Amino acid sequence: MKKIVVIEQINSVDNHIDELSELLVQVVEEGASVGFLPPLQASDARAYWENLLSSEVLLFIAKINNQIVGSIQLHLSTKQNGSHRAEIAKLMTHPEFRRNGIGRALMEKAEEFARKQGRTLIVLDTREGDPSNLLYTSMDYLEAGKIPLYAKSADGQLHSTIFYYKIMSV
Repeated sequence: MKKIVVIEQINSVDNHIDELSELLVQVVEEGASVGFLPPLQASDARAYWENLLSSEVLLFIAKINNQIVGSIQLHLSTKQNGSHRAEIAKLMTHPEFRRNGIGRALMEKAEEFARKQGRTLIVLDTREGDPSNLLYTSMDYLEAGKIPLYAKSADGQLHSTIFYYKIMSV
């Protein structure tokens, strides 16, 4: 049976802090390159979420049966010369719910919101070789370049990151 995924923007993490913290801990434990290394303490995950939201950092969550199974951030540039662009950050899907279209649905919602805000350029980066590279290229993101030795993994190995962009019509 197809699971129904609901995507919504949240303006406060207060009612979701435990689930968001668990999501972050789970994806980091599975090796996701989202700025943290395992083992990530629940208290550190909680502190991250508590200090995240602002007028330029928007958070969208994916739910199945009222359970948070993914999230994505949209960072709106506030620079005078950057009011046309936004950045996708920390796309996460709970390991038990991967390969169900959640990442794509979150990306589409972030793009839709960016478009409504008049943003015509979206940028993002991801570790080379991660499955997310396939998602981004399938959604018409273009590779802008690669930086070697950019992010460290739990075993201490340094990995390249790939920067992508997408020009959107409004």
